[in-house]
Amino acid sequence: MTDVSTQVPLPLGIIAGNGQFPLECLDEAIRRGMRVVVAAHRGETDKAVEKRGVPVRWVRVGQLGAIIKFFRRQRVASVVCSGGIRRVGIFQGARPDWRAMRVIARVGSVRDDEILRGIAEELAREGMPVVGAEELLADSLPSRGCLTRREMTGLERQSAELGWRAAAVVGTLDIGQTVCVKDGVVVAVEGIEGTDATIERAGRLAGAGVVVVKRAKPQQDLRLDLPAVGEGTITALRSARAAGIVLEERRALLLKPDAIVHAANAAGMFIEVWADDLAGHD
Repeated sequence: MTDVSTQVPLPLGIIAGNGQFPLECLDEAIRRGMRVVVAAHRGETDKAVEKRGVPVRWVRVGQLGAIIKFFRRQRVASVVCSGGIRRVGIFQGARPDWRAMRVIARVGSVRDDEILRGIAEELAREGMPVVGAEELLADSLPSRGCLTRREMTGLERQSAELGWRAAAVVGTLDIGQTVCVKDGVVVAVEGIEGTDATIERAGRLAGAGVVVVKRAKPQQDLRLDLPAVGEGTITALRSARAAGIVLEERRALLLKPDAIVHAANAAGMFIEVWADDLAGHD
């Protein structure tokens, strides 16, 4: 069976991490009447997934074999990966099973990108190819331009351009996706704590007016780890009294975009979406 609107083979298995992203994918799949099941991660995934009336299997971080066994039992035909796993959680609570250890041994690395590709290959071998979340949430891919009433000042744009270049560099090194800049100075780079905590740290260090840039790593497989901005990120921006955020066209999701833009407008912040060439921002 295939969902005719997206050509996604069904049943669909959702591997759910943290944040709002997995719930958005799940709710959209249910809205379309798709047969869907969820592999949720203890200590990461919102327990609200249990209230959607679909089969849910809770696993610990690293239990790839348990996910595959559950999906096989549910006859899953394709998989969507949604939501991240906190790197701190990986260090503190991961329980890799033999299937996960086999992936690590095969890829020869514990870096995010390589591990995720290895997991996708393992799922594909089981007849469960990974499809991009944009197949479900195409309306959440923002178009290029300024989405808010407030636009950048000249100094903020200079800071954003620095952050844009810096994010490409740290992304290439598989460090993170987010860079925070104020007055032409990089004040915070995302490490293991995640985007929202990075923004909050930047606010503590530099005060109001930080410009945030969040973009995909150049080598990133977007089926597996598509950057997403939801209500939690907007809350972090507001708490840090940030000036606004820049995202990358076709390489980021804006979850519940109308609500996000409304919240940014209410806070006097900007949201801009840039192409992958700085020359095209004018």
